[in-house]
Amino acid sequence: MDTTRGGHHKVALASWPTPLEPAPRLAQALGLGPDDLWIKRDDLIGLGGGGNKVRKLEWTCGQALAKGARTLVTSGAPQSNHARLTAAAGARLGMDTVLVLAGEPTETAAGNLALDGLLGARIVWAGSVDGVELAAVLDRVVAELRERDAAPALIPFGGSSPVGALGYVDGGHELLAQAPDLATAVVALGSGGTMAGLVRALGADRVLGVHCGAVPDPGHTLDLLLTDLYAPSPAPRQRELRLRLDQVGGGYSRLTEPVAEAVLLAARTEGLVLDPVYTGRAMAGLVTAVREGDIRPGERTVFIHTGGLPGLFGHQEALHRAGEVLAACTR
Repeated sequence: MDTTRGGHHKVALASWPTPLEPAPRLAQALGLGPDDLWIKRDDLIGLGGGGNKVRKLEWTCGQALAKGARTLVTSGAPQSNHARLTAAAGARLGMDTVLVLAGEPTETAAGNLALDGLLGARIVWAGSVDGVELAAVLDRVVAELRERDAAPALIPFGGSSPVGALGYVDGGHELLAQAPDLATAVVALGSGGTMAGLVRALGADRVLGVHCGAVPDPGHTLDLLLTDLYAPSPAPRQRELRLRLDQVGGGYSRLTEPVAEAVLLAARTEGLVLDPVYTGRAMAGLVTAVREGDIRPGERTVFIHTGGLPGLFGHQEALHRAGEVLAACTR
């Protein structure tokens, strides 16, 4: 353990700070000034392929170790970045990892699933289940592990709990040290912990969250996290939060045309690779926010690149779209 806060323990899983890089060509393509748009490269966190979940896992795994756990258990979709990074954290810390994933086993592994196996995780397939049913399977697996004296610790969905969100309270302060003139940080809103931590560090007016469809009611999810993070002070009310709910389209795993265009734009202007579920939606939200005047020229905007590259290689719609782009470039 390398630090504690409010009785919560943290373990080191990465080196900080992550880089903050300018994106002048993308900025100008969006109608911003060349110095207006910057990228916070949390995709470059070294552990297990990188991504924002590492900041949360430093705290949730720290708590698990402090309580004597020997096995990490978490849940998610088949291409869960959080599940992959929980497996990586388990490998780094010498702990077993069990991933309870929605869906059925596949003959071939791609994307995050391939890395789950490489990192040594055991996968329990929950079948075609909703969120409540997945949680029930997860509870059963944890109970079975306790009966076998495997000392399990349940890592919350997406790493998003008040403890996990401390990782992005830290991340927000890190960003402020790099960009004290920050006007807006744009971030994908999945299970809520990343945005909640940033709001606690930066204030509600400086964080724009783009809903990605991972939870049914993102406002309620944020309310619960922020109430705990701000206690005993009052938390920002839902109407004070900057939320975009317009990029989900046909659902969490479906690729939309605005997202496909945003992914292509980032790649062609900055060599920046985004995934179709999280960072692609966040970039599509940024594009729309500039067009509508919510993000303006002359102000420092930072796009939080939360990682997720392996998920691109497990997303059939995105790969099909990439194939079409490649064919158009082939002579």
